[in-house]
Amino acid sequence: MDSKNQQNKQGKQQLMRGLKARHMTMIALGGSIGTGLFLASGGAIHSAGPGGALLAYAAIGFMVYFLMTSLGEMAAYMPVSGSFSTYAARFVDPAFGFALGWNYWFNWAITLAAEISAATLIVKYWFPDSPTALWTALFLGIIFFINYLSVRAFGESEYWFSMIKVVTVLVFIGIGILMIAGIMGNHDAGFRHLTEGDAPFHGGFMALLGVFMTAGFSFQGTELIGVAAGESEEPSKNVPKAVKQIFWRILLFYILAIFIIGTLISYQDPLLLQGDITNIAVSPFTIVFERAGFAFAASVMNAIILTSVLSAGSSGLYASTRMLWVLAKEGKAPGWLKRLNHRGIPVTALVVTSAFGLLAFLASLFGEGKVYVWLLNASGMCGFLAWLGIAISHYRFRRAFAAQGRSLDELPYKAKWFPIGPIVALIICVIVMIGQGYSMFREGNVNLYGIAATYIGLPLFLAVFLGYKVKHRTRVIPLEECRLED
Repeated sequence: MDSKNQQNKQGKQQLMRGLKARHMTMIALGGSIGTGLFLASGGAIHSAGPGGALLAYAAIGFMVYFLMTSLGEMAAYMPVSGSFSTYAARFVDPAFGFALGWNYWFNWAITLAAEISAATLIVKYWFPDSPTALWTALFLGIIFFINYLSVRAFGESEYWFSMIKVVTVLVFIGIGILMIAGIMGNHDAGFRHLTEGDAPFHGGFMALLGVFMTAGFSFQGTELIGVAAGESEEPSKNVPKAVKQIFWRILLFYILAIFIIGTLISYQDPLLLQGDITNIAVSPFTIVFERAGFAFAASVMNAIILTSVLSAGSSGLYASTRMLWVLAKEGKAPGWLKRLNHRGIPVTALVVTSAFGLLAFLASLFGEGKVYVWLLNASGMCGFLAWLGIAISHYRFRRAFAAQGRSLDELPYKAKWFPIGPIVALIICVIVMIGQGYSMFREGNVNLYGIAATYIGLPLFLAVFLGYKVKHRTRVIPLEECRLED
């Protein structure tokens, strides 16, 4: 009996490893398939032409691939739910890990509210006169319930949400190929849209840079695989398997889908410019499906994008809850936040983080679209800071491994192209971060409000980092002293 009680007590102190290989794979596959592909891709092609959009998304895709192989190496070797926050604290500087952890929690807590706001906008397509507060409460309740049940429930929901997105893209690609070949739809077969006007590249360097920024946002969420590693059944096997899926997902889902959109729809088509969260009817996916002869394409895509948004909200709540729990466990947040229920769910951290979802209720007061944009601006830089932390942490991790005389054969998964991978990823990430507000400085008309909204994440991060560093007098950890074991 004492042994059983002790096991139960230990179980309440640790998260449950309930995510199977198929859950991890689909989290990796579906992590970044969402409004960035279904909606923003059309505006990218309109701005920079099909060639410019392909180049920008491919460059960001390779950066994300390097980042995920870096994260995969660390997560397979040391699977913890704190992920890159814990890695940064162990391999770089405790203050850096502290700032990354709170930055990531803020990012996904705000994203939860933003995605709920987006879901209310989408459902207005069918029920334009319905009250916003009703849908906000319903969607927040669904997302909370999924995360409250168990980590297995979260994994199952993400599996099926991701499956819907994956099937949609595969069907889109198949139909698109048939249309290009002239077998289906009313489209003129061939590749004439790729060379019309000043295609494939349009708008010059500044247009390409703008799409470069948009593409960066589209891929955010892929790092969730590192957070989920702490609750994977066999992280040394499941994490590498999921990471290997990322390159093919980038190649197939983004690059091929954008190529098909650019081939079937002219970059000069004004409908591409209108594709946003408030106008689902002109998603490039909708346009292609309608031209293929599917009359109900808008309603179907609307439903698919709704599940995509709810999936992003659920993932956001999962990631931010786990990060807050780890911060509490490591003494970087109030201790009462580390309480777990009998199913291994950090319930107090879940409730506190869900409270941020209540920000979505502001949509009923200030107008849905404004709140959505404001929330995205508030968290926009945080995801790139997390990526920066991954690149720096992996570089230091591998150097510490060598400095302490460890063999690379001890690693369950080894990232390719080290040290080129993390260095290239870091450089591209810095360029994307600096270039976020480039449009605010164009044509001599400086938009101070826009600049503040775009870059507010940077001074907040530095304030948290420096505040912790001064208070606790931390230092960059020598490579020989980096803690490589739990």
